[in-house]
Amino acid sequence: MAKKLYIKTYGCQMNEYDSARMADVLAPLGYEPTGQVETADMVILNTCHIREKASEKVFSELGRLRPAKRHREAAGQEMIIAVAGCVAQAEGGEIVRRAPYVDIVLGPQTYHRLPEMIARAKRAADPLHRGIVDTEFPVESKFDHLPETHAAGGVTAFLTVQEGCDKFCTFCVVPYTRGAEMSRTVEEVAAEARRLVANGVREITLLGQNVNAYHGRAPLRFVGKAGAAGEWGLGRLARHLAEIERLERIRYTTSHPHDMDDELVEAHRDLPQLMPFLHLPVQSGSDRILAAMNRQHRTADFLRIVERLRRARPDLALSSDFIVGFPGESDADFEATLALIREVEFAMAYSFKYSARPGTPAATLPDQVPEAVRDQRLDRLQALLREQQQAFNATMIGRRLPVLLEKLGRHEGQLIGRSPYLQSVHLEAPAALIGQIQPVDILALFPNSLAGRLASGHAGARERLSA
Repeated sequence: MAKKLYIKTYGCQMNEYDSARMADVLAPLGYEPTGQVETADMVILNTCHIREKASEKVFSELGRLRPAKRHREAAGQEMIIAVAGCVAQAEGGEIVRRAPYVDIVLGPQTYHRLPEMIARAKRAADPLHRGIVDTEFPVESKFDHLPETHAAGGVTAFLTVQEGCDKFCTFCVVPYTRGAEMSRTVEEVAAEARRLVANGVREITLLGQNVNAYHGRAPLRFVGKAGAAGEWGLGRLARHLAEIERLERIRYTTSHPHDMDDELVEAHRDLPQLMPFLHLPVQSGSDRILAAMNRQHRTADFLRIVERLRRARPDLALSSDFIVGFPGESDADFEATLALIREVEFAMAYSFKYSARPGTPAATLPDQVPEAVRDQRLDRLQALLREQQQAFNATMIGRRLPVLLEKLGRHEGQLIGRSPYLQSVHLEAPAALIGQIQPVDILALFPNSLAGRLASGHAGARERLSA
């Protein structure tokens, strides 16, 4: 009989990709996904260390799993509990100390070794005190040892092309939990993309901690065209992937302003498959705070990048990240952030109060901003961002957009799709259109979606959007 695998994923799209790949690794061992944790033979918590109190949330979840594990053990059944991801990487020893019933702790770079870890766990004498920890950064790339990936029945998919970070922003744990920047080869990425498309995927989102820092080794036959180092950047990779037949859309996230080079800007200009929606985190509008964050760019640099992008692709919409209440942030610094937001006008953005991550330089900085001040600033910033997002979405009403139809909606005869700007669009349409890009007339705006009507007979699925 098949064994049941339950994976709970926290955090970013890269963790979603990693969770899918862990399922791929375990499939040859007979593990099949389940949505019922109580019946699972193996439970994996794939954790994220970015959010506040991330580790405490993991321990809370482990506390809920402990009785289920004991119940299954008493019934002669198995429940292997594994903690993966960035919290595991940062706090492996503490997890085993506080939750000795956890069988396996593994970092983001070691999940290709899961079969070996499971075998070691099963050989342990005490099933309630195994505590196998594997958080060493391996010399070899995990991608060299993973099985081929396939789409899980959807028309969109994530594809990790780059991992790790060399930027060392003072607030961020990623360099310590994911390691140094590493790019997969062009051929490896392209082969995975082709497999996804062959299985019905029509939109691929390229992932990386700093995805536009991608510098992948090119095939030998292309070295002469790829520069002296024989490496391609993200812009050239996007051009290569755009040649895959039936790959209709390409996105990427998360990018860094420091790595937004001319080749990538030109790809936005030239490739209709590269969607006109870009997530480009800036974090603050104050040069003083940007320097304290070690962001390696100034406000003027960010504005020049935005100008270049919008000149190359006038219909481009921008998203970003903002942190308020960073240590030492004054009222003037915060007002500078609001000024930047007003100048750029974002289609959407993610915003957070600063929270100290253990082991990061910012956690020890003086002049920590009081919680009440952080709350007040976040409220003001989010009100402005909501206003801009609503204004941007309102400009869609009356327009005809190419919408990739992804899945059935909640109501009979309803489909849900995505606009080029990543907006959710719902409309009445036959299920046979799932996986197709169809022209949709946008009729109304809702808080989290757009409503539209299929524009029958119109063939403009690949047309360039008007500004």
